[in-house]
Amino acid sequence: MKRFTFNNGPVNRFKVTILASLLGLTISTADAQTTVQTGQAAPASNRFSLRQCIDIALQNNLQVKQGQLNVQGSELQLRQSKLNLLPSVNGFASQSFSSGRNINPTTNAFVTSSVSSNNYQLSGQVTVFNGFALQRTIKQNDLFLQSTQQNLLATQNNVALLVVQNYLNVLTYQEQLDIARRQVVTSQGQLDRTTKLVNAGTLAEAQLYDLRAQVANDELAVVNAQNNLDLAKLALLQAMNLPAGNSGAPTPNTLEIEKYQLDDPTLEPYSASAQQVYEAALQFMPDVKAAELRVRSDAAGVEVAKAGLYPTLTVSGSLSTLYSNVGLQKQFENGSVVSPDPLTVVLPNGQQQQFYIVQTAYRYEDYRYGEQLNNNLNRGLSINLNIPIFGRFQARNRITNATITQKTSEITAENTKLTLRQNIESAYTSMLAAANRYRATLVQVESLEKAFQAAESRFNAGALNSVDYNIAKNNLDTARANLVQAKFDYVFRTKILDFYQNKPLSF
Repeated sequence: MKRFTFNNGPVNRFKVTILASLLGLTISTADAQTTVQTGQAAPASNRFSLRQCIDIALQNNLQVKQGQLNVQGSELQLRQSKLNLLPSVNGFASQSFSSGRNINPTTNAFVTSSVSSNNYQLSGQVTVFNGFALQRTIKQNDLFLQSTQQNLLATQNNVALLVVQNYLNVLTYQEQLDIARRQVVTSQGQLDRTTKLVNAGTLAEAQLYDLRAQVANDELAVVNAQNNLDLAKLALLQAMNLPAGNSGAPTPNTLEIEKYQLDDPTLEPYSASAQQVYEAALQFMPDVKAAELRVRSDAAGVEVAKAGLYPTLTVSGSLSTLYSNVGLQKQFENGSVVSPDPLTVVLPNGQQQQFYIVQTAYRYEDYRYGEQLNNNLNRGLSINLNIPIFGRFQARNRITNATITQKTSEITAENTKLTLRQNIESAYTSMLAAANRYRATLVQVESLEKAFQAAESRFNAGALNSVDYNIAKNNLDTARANLVQAKFDYVFRTKILDFYQNKPLSF
């Protein structure tokens, strides 16, 4: 048989296969590694392995889906806080048209004309210093993301443990059903033998009545065991969030699970005390890690709030330009013109002198669109310092509120550890009780087997009546059923303690 070993160390994804091995079982089927795709109700044969049940439960569980969305939201929040370190850049463009008396946007002079203009602006700003709020926000969001990831792992733990427990119940009741059916076969064989002896005149006919009643009781035990098995299968389907009989999903009557060969426990003393298990669990359990990370995240949130007491230094820059259909025009020389009449000028000495005035002629052209945009280009750069002087104590109150949130997280973390300790103590005590129960039941079965063998020999020899025979048989049957339940219960509880300690679990 192929064996697998896993270790529940720090991982990005909950290792389903670890919890699938909580029972420490040996797989006796070849297709136990078959996986189920998301949204698939069940394999065609409606036969599930423990790993498949956990996979389906993790795919369908609503709390797991909510936890995955929480992780995605935290990732987005962290990504945005990192992007906040980059400059912000904004663009603006406008097209306007007006008629009548207007202001020329190029010269700011009044014109009586229709004006069509374009305005373009590009501005940017970057934060140089704001009390390290941006950097501390990144740290806060990073710790919060890790916390939500650990919360998701804790949720997956709980879902998988529920599936394992229900899967174990199905195995237990299946074994008890098999025992009940074997009891019917044994009782029916004894009834057939007794019937032959009565017909032969060796035994009194009254012996048959007690044996028939015993067969009826055994058949009733089969019915009760089947009912318990159906209820256990229904609970397993519900743990996987598969509506029984809906959309091709199996029903309790059609659901089959892989059977495992469970070795008898050795009942040796457990290798660790409850305190040792607790100390190991503090290092590995995701719910504890999530609570501690949340405390660190909220502590970073206090530092973010304190940044509101510091000045903020930013650098801003801008580019702007505009175009107008009534903007300035280009001027070009277009030759010279000499005045026809001379201008007579009297000099200081009394003499007169004539001058001819030469005038330069000009022509005008509109600037092209691109040329006007280039000529009207404006550049700006500013350094801005914002010093908080009095803000109605908002910054102080934010610090106080963040401190309260941190203290609340600390209490939650301590409560999480307390709950973990109590759960481990209860699990450890239950493990000891299960060990004592299994040990006592094992001795009981061994004793009742010998007693039943003696009773059966005496009954076959005619030295024991059917009532005493049935009592001996019922006692043995009950003890065997109890032994099966005690065995599964003890193994499960020991594996739970192993899981708390992050021990490799094999199957």
